[in-house]
Amino acid sequence: MDRPNVLVIMSDQQKATASHLYGNSFCQTPSMERLADDGVLFEHAITPHPLCMPARVSFWASQFPHTHGGRRNQTPMPEGVEHAWKIWKNAGYTTGLIGKNHCFVREEDRRLFDVWNAFTHGGQSEGPSTWGMDWFRPEEGRRKVAECIRAMPSQTPSFAYGSNDLPLEDHSTGLIAGQTVRFLEQHRDAPFALWVSLPDPHEPWMAPRQYTSMFPRDQIELPPQRADEFSDGTAPERNKVLHNILSWRDDDIDDVYGVMGAYYGMVRFLDDGLGQILDALERLQLRENTIVVFCSDHGDFMGEHGMTCKGGVFYDCLTRVPLIVSWPGQVSSGLRDASMVNLIDVVPTLLELQGLDTPRAMQGTCLPTVTDAAPRDATFSEYGSGGPAFTQEDLNRLPQPWGRSALMRSLQWREAEGRRKMVRTESWKYVHDAQGDRDELYDLRADPWELHNVVDVADHAAVLADLRLRLADWSIETEGSQPVPLPEDKHYRMD
Repeated sequence: MDRPNVLVIMSDQQKATASHLYGNSFCQTPSMERLADDGVLFEHAITPHPLCMPARVSFWASQFPHTHGGRRNQTPMPEGVEHAWKIWKNAGYTTGLIGKNHCFVREEDRRLFDVWNAFTHGGQSEGPSTWGMDWFRPEEGRRKVAECIRAMPSQTPSFAYGSNDLPLEDHSTGLIAGQTVRFLEQHRDAPFALWVSLPDPHEPWMAPRQYTSMFPRDQIELPPQRADEFSDGTAPERNKVLHNILSWRDDDIDDVYGVMGAYYGMVRFLDDGLGQILDALERLQLRENTIVVFCSDHGDFMGEHGMTCKGGVFYDCLTRVPLIVSWPGQVSSGLRDASMVNLIDVVPTLLELQGLDTPRAMQGTCLPTVTDAAPRDATFSEYGSGGPAFTQEDLNRLPQPWGRSALMRSLQWREAEGRRKMVRTESWKYVHDAQGDRDELYDLRADPWELHNVVDVADHAAVLADLRLRLADWSIETEGSQPVPLPEDKHYRMD
């Protein structure tokens, strides 16, 4: 058999439970289901870091953030890391990026891509200039979408949402899916490695009306809430501060349903984009020799814990992501794997399936079920680069209402604060930060929405001790990176 192609389709900020495949009651994703029917769906895939750039660097480097050093959105792929694109380029693959980058900034890394069509949020191109392929749609249409997004009003201090009737192909998902089809048509005769990186359903939350109209209020099920979750003394201060910034509980409930409708409309739009790409693979007779991976870099609250967007905490809505691996005829089909896996496991898996050597520096382990690797019962995630804590006192120095203005004003401070780490098994989750005021422990079987922190419950002492040991062992086994520079002083002044 010829060397298999690799196609990694990555959405942005799509929590696992945004799909019916992961238990959602109202958002059907038929194209994800189609892919899962021809592959393996991983029920418990965890991001190594619930923030865009660190997650993406970790994905391609197959290392945890504290190892490669990219622990903030200002620390892209470091020099000297033996990431997947170096390997594929050296192996003779035609390489491409179509969509959001937010990972590679060094020219040496970018030039590993034969095709570079970078496009990000808000209908904006992401520099540098495109090469290898021109966009199949004229710039004028993309500009109209960008203008529509810029003109979108904020319904609440925390979020804005909207819809429009502009052509689907001029929105990021339609543009990227259509460009991917053209890449496949042009490069069908040579082995390729392609990263299709969809900016949706990350904010700004605007989608074509035909998709937002699929999710009226009476179709959406709000996640369970606990009124005193952040006021009864059981939540860490960091979680309480984030809730004070992002809470929608005082907003008009119609706007909560409205932003959720936009988010899930974006999910359904990108699912149709996935279907368009799968159709092209089949039409071009590439499906049997192409390994397809679908995943997201991290998740979004989108209603859970009374919030939208994301922050430096570890609830499953932020850390648990969809992951499907498919290669018809070569890996198992129609199976669900319940073991604990991590996004850093994807690249070693692809290299194994391609017959390429995996660098020793990579920390990921081949995924079970699609390879002969044994299943694991725990995996890990982390956040922060050792900066000082952002406290309620610091937040109080910013004008109210807080919402998105406070979120962005404090962003770099909060993204750098602490060095918190998480270990998750199928039944339990434990979060620790030496700089934090409280640890977290969640019984995921009894409390799947993580509304009750039971770290102080004596009956769980044995579980807590075991998870603390697992976290310590993992930290020691994967240590060894240089410290990451902290933000400039101006990001610590809230005056």
